[in-house]
Amino acid sequence: MLALDAATVRFGERTALDAVDLEVADHEIVCVLGPSGSGKSTLLRVVAGLQRLDGGRVLLDGADQAAVPVHRRGLGLMFQDHQLFPHRDAGANVAFGLRMHGVSRAERDRRADELLDLVGLPGAGRRAVAALSGGEQQRVALARALAPRPKLLMLDEPLGQLDRSLRERLVVELRTLFGRLGTTVLAVTHDQGEAFALADRVVVMRDGRIAQTGTPLEVWQRPASAFVARFLGFDNVVGATVTGTAADTVWGKVAVPDGSPGGRCELLVRPAGVRIGGPEDGLRCTVGARTFRGHHVAVTLRPDEGPDLEAECALRDAPDEGATVGVTFDVAETVVLPPAGPR
Repeated sequence: MLALDAATVRFGERTALDAVDLEVADHEIVCVLGPSGSGKSTLLRVVAGLQRLDGGRVLLDGADQAAVPVHRRGLGLMFQDHQLFPHRDAGANVAFGLRMHGVSRAERDRRADELLDLVGLPGAGRRAVAALSGGEQQRVALARALAPRPKLLMLDEPLGQLDRSLRERLVVELRTLFGRLGTTVLAVTHDQGEAFALADRVVVMRDGRIAQTGTPLEVWQRPASAFVARFLGFDNVVGATVTGTAADTVWGKVAVPDGSPGGRCELLVRPAGVRIGGPEDGLRCTVGARTFRGHHVAVTLRPDEGPDLEAECALRDAPDEGATVGVTFDVAETVVLPPAGPR
């Protein structure tokens, strides 16, 4: 339904989008993820028609959008700052786009009430925008974006201004809602937890290019590079040389999955795969900081040689700070990554 073909945008000497190819299918939820400056918001603006291309094409249903203005592309836009009209009540905000399309007053009111009910704000049509909480304003903005039945709904950091507990609740509600409506969604976020909870497919960007695309499970289990692994929060990455079923690293020999390519690589060991035992077991480490993460404790381990390691363990199993422990590695949580190379 949406296709970007070698989409390129330059700002002076900087290339914000570097010949990006991307497709989004009907009813698919795609989340574009990346650090600040990776090009993800520029990509969204290009699709919306808010940013001119320096090369390539944007196609919707196979039609080149080069000469199609923003308001004729049939897209819904929702930004993190809501951009609601403060002088209009919730219902009038939702109905605004319908009014611009010449929909009758009765139909506008019916559709606004229907959508407010759908997003969890039944009977809120006459409430003043200023009287709404941040989460309620977010829901009104979503209802407004959905009102004209857009062929593609685009979300730019949609939950960025909300507190974590509200974000986590809303992202589940959004996925359920989009599934029920069959909405096609292209969302941009820097929050990997949000993207992985919402998306059918995740696109990770770096320096204006796509670093990896896949289902949330594929990207999480098999990051394509050390950059993707570190962006996802995995810091246990080290240079290695694979021979057979083991890798030589500064942490010693680490078992790798069967069939791993030989030679130079980067090796990722997820924190869940760093096993803590007695001082006589494996790699000798000193326990540094312990950080409570809700469902587990993150433990920083300082080996005699090499970079620090992060391990995960239950609170009752967390060793004391300053203790000497031994570390072994679980091959099921080890991933062989391509060697780091020039961009």
